[in-house]
Amino acid sequence: MDTPALLDELLRAGAPSGYEGPAAAVWRKAAAFADEQTSDALGSSIAQVGSAAPLLAIVGHIDEIGLAVTHIDEKGFLWFTSIGGWDPQILVGQRVTVLTKDGPVPGVAGRKPIHLLDPDQRKKVVELKGMHIDIGAADGEEASALVRIGDPVVIAAEPQPVLGDRLVSKSMDNRLGAYIALESLRRCAEGKGPGGSMAAVAAVQEEIGLFGARTSAFQLRPDVAIAVDVTHATDAPGVDEKELGSSPLGSGPVIGRGSTLSPHVFELLVETAEAEGIEYSISASGRGTSTDADVLQISRAGIPTGLVSIPLRYMHSPVEMCDLGDVEAVINLLAAVGSRLDADFDLSR
Repeated sequence: MDTPALLDELLRAGAPSGYEGPAAAVWRKAAAFADEQTSDALGSSIAQVGSAAPLLAIVGHIDEIGLAVTHIDEKGFLWFTSIGGWDPQILVGQRVTVLTKDGPVPGVAGRKPIHLLDPDQRKKVVELKGMHIDIGAADGEEASALVRIGDPVVIAAEPQPVLGDRLVSKSMDNRLGAYIALESLRRCAEGKGPGGSMAAVAAVQEEIGLFGARTSAFQLRPDVAIAVDVTHATDAPGVDEKELGSSPLGSGPVIGRGSTLSPHVFELLVETAEAEGIEYSISASGRGTSTDADVLQISRAGIPTGLVSIPLRYMHSPVEMCDLGDVEAVINLLAAVGSRLDADFDLSR
C-alpha cells in the first residue's frame, strides 16, 4: 500500500505544539471540499459537511513533540527544553531542524562523547540539560544571527516505507489522527453522506495539555465527538498485553471503553465495525485516556465521546511505526459511523 499523498505531506511538516502552522496549512488546503471551514485563535482547524443534527466531530490532534531553544552560548551551541514528553536517550545523535523566522536551520543533538565520560557517568541516564544542539556555528554571534531564543526544533526524519504495508516516520503521533479525521469526513461526504452533519477537527497543543480540543469543542458544539489518536502496539518487545490488552500492528481500530467514554458511542463503534466487517480490538481505561477525549467529554454541559486509536510502535520517537492497513480501517469505520449516526441515536447516560 502506497503512503497517501496527504499523509506523507503532513508527516513531513515540522509543527510542534504551539507552532502547528505548517501542518495546519496542509490540512486546510486538503479540506477545500468541505461545506464550511473555520479555525480558532489557538490555530485548530475545523472542516464541516452538512448542517443537520446530530453533529458528529472527529478530532485528531495535529501537533508533534519538539524542543525549544533556551540559550545560545558564546561558542554557538544551542541549549533547549522540551515541547511535550521526550525520552532523552532517543535524542542523542539525532539530526534536527530549528524552525526560525527566516527558514529552517539544520543541526544535530549532541552530548559529550562516551569516550570522554567517567565510568560513573556512563552508567547514568542522559538528561536533556546535558545535551545541546550544534548547527555548525563558529561562535555565539554567528548562531544568534540565525536563531532566536524560543525558536522551536523538530527531529529531521522523513517517512520511510518498510516491509508490508508498514510506514516509519516522526510525528505519526498524531498526524495520523488529523489525517484520519479529514479523510473519514471526505469519504463519508462522497459516500452515503452523514446521517446528520459531520466535522473533522485538527486540534492543536494536545502534547502540552489537550488545549486545542477544548477550545474547538466549545466553539463547534458537537452532539457527539470521537477522538482519534495512537496507542501502543502490543506486539513490540517489552510490551505487556496483560496491562494494555492486545492490539498488534495490523489488528485494525482500537476502540476505547472506559469511565470517561460514552457507553453508547462505544457500542455504536463496535456495532458499525461488525456491520462493516472491520476487524477491531478494545482498550480499557479506568480513569482518563490521556487523549483529547478527556476534554471533549467535559466541554460545556458534556459531550458523549468515544475514542478510536491506531496501534503504533516506538511512540514519541523519530521511528514511529504504523500499519497503513490499520489507518485505512479506521477511516472506513469513522466514515461509516458518520453515515449511521442520526437523530434517533440515544445520547443519554
